[in-house]
Amino acid sequence: MNLLRALVTVSGMTLLSRILGFARDFVIARSFGAGAATDAFFVAFRLPNLLRRMFAEGAFSQAFVPILGEYKNKCGQVETLALIDHVTSVLSIILFFVTALGIAAAPLLIWISAPGFAADVSKFELTVALTRIAFPYIFFMSLVALSGGILNTWSKFALPAFTPVLLNLSFIGMALFATPYFDPPVLALGWAVFIGGLLQLGIQIPALKRIAMLPRPTFNWRRAWADPGVRRILTLMGPALIGVSVSQISLLVNTIFASFLKTGSVSWLYYADRLMEFPSGMLGVAIGTILLPSLAKYHASDNTIEYSSLLDWGLRLTLLLAAPAALALAMLSIPLITTFFYHGAFGMNDVYQTRSALVAYSIGLAGLILVKVLAPGFYARQNIRTPVKIALLSLAATQAMNLAFVGWLQHAGLALSIGLAACINAGLLYRGLRQHGIYQPQPGWAIFASKLLIAMLIMGITLWAGHGQESSWFAFSLPERLGRLLSLVILGAGSYFVTLWILGFRPQDFKRRAA
Repeated sequence: MNLLRALVTVSGMTLLSRILGFARDFVIARSFGAGAATDAFFVAFRLPNLLRRMFAEGAFSQAFVPILGEYKNKCGQVETLALIDHVTSVLSIILFFVTALGIAAAPLLIWISAPGFAADVSKFELTVALTRIAFPYIFFMSLVALSGGILNTWSKFALPAFTPVLLNLSFIGMALFATPYFDPPVLALGWAVFIGGLLQLGIQIPALKRIAMLPRPTFNWRRAWADPGVRRILTLMGPALIGVSVSQISLLVNTIFASFLKTGSVSWLYYADRLMEFPSGMLGVAIGTILLPSLAKYHASDNTIEYSSLLDWGLRLTLLLAAPAALALAMLSIPLITTFFYHGAFGMNDVYQTRSALVAYSIGLAGLILVKVLAPGFYARQNIRTPVKIALLSLAATQAMNLAFVGWLQHAGLALSIGLAACINAGLLYRGLRQHGIYQPQPGWAIFASKLLIAMLIMGITLWAGHGQESSWFAFSLPERLGRLLSLVILGAGSYFVTLWILGFRPQDFKRRAA
């Protein structure tokens, strides 16, 4: 399989999901604005979503995919399917107890994650109720991550990338049509999370059947637990969980800080984070997803040259796309926020407050994406400890910067801390790959970087010239904003890629076959 084509497929599905994600946020912002109800929902949703990222898509995937790839390459189908069955059995039992515990301990979890809410009894109770409704999402999404890991190992990238679309459709449907049936109406968003998780799990089943890898859970707990492959995955998951937890703990700590700031701070950070996740998901998650199985195959075959070459390919492609995305995100912050969120209860002050967080996030966007590309260089080799140590250093740096920035930058300081810490994380990961001899840069990096900077300069001038007065974006109608924003995106992207073409870049230069 052509990895560039796979990247386009995954990014295309992610683009669809992100577009629907903006549609969902448009509906939520229009219906609820940025206030106590949305603060309560975003905190409630963040808890199961945090566990999903930490446990399911993070630690579990990083431990499971390399070992599954090893079984696929070195063992027969019977042994591989047995591993999948036993992993599913153990995972399901753990998830059941985690979900039950989360529902029972919801008040304590909210008191820990958003202690500032305790001063407002109604806001606190609403957040607890939403958390209990949404918490089973972690059960569904962990099994979705298991299914996605299997499909990705078999180079079936499209469906796992498509599944988030179903969550966004659930949000949109519930927000538009179900809110009149709930009191308070925001409870409909909690049920949207539950339904979305169930739909994402259901759509995976036919695809697993087609490749004859549909899990068959067993009730023989001891037999599943005794499987050597399961033990290896669990052993790797321990340090992987710590490593993946770092960025999510940073977000959780930011929520704690934001809960003490003015009302709306949690929501402003959320809306900025949604815009920042657009390029982060399309690039970082997509590239990391397609890199990990191929890197694991090269490691299993002890092909160090191709391993290093694939990492180099990933880094160049990441910088080629992430650096201009960060610049565009900062320069187009007002057009983006007014187009997607400046409606209904979402006012002008909300736009400016969200803009400050978005610009702060954009400073560290390249670092956030590079981490998702560099970390698989260790995970594919089943080396979890090194990125964990680096992640812990980054966590300490994040909290130090939080204390330094939050007093004078408020919620924007929290966003800036995460971005800068991600850059530190990426730098240390790169250094570790070089020191361990895992990665050796290919020739031509200096020329590559200089051409990249020239193209970004041209793009920046183009966006600045076509941007116009910021205040005018508040006066435009929604169709005018959409049209002007689309024109700016086309102009910026066109000027960037035309410049790269003139400087000698060609799409075929980035074609690469999977291992």
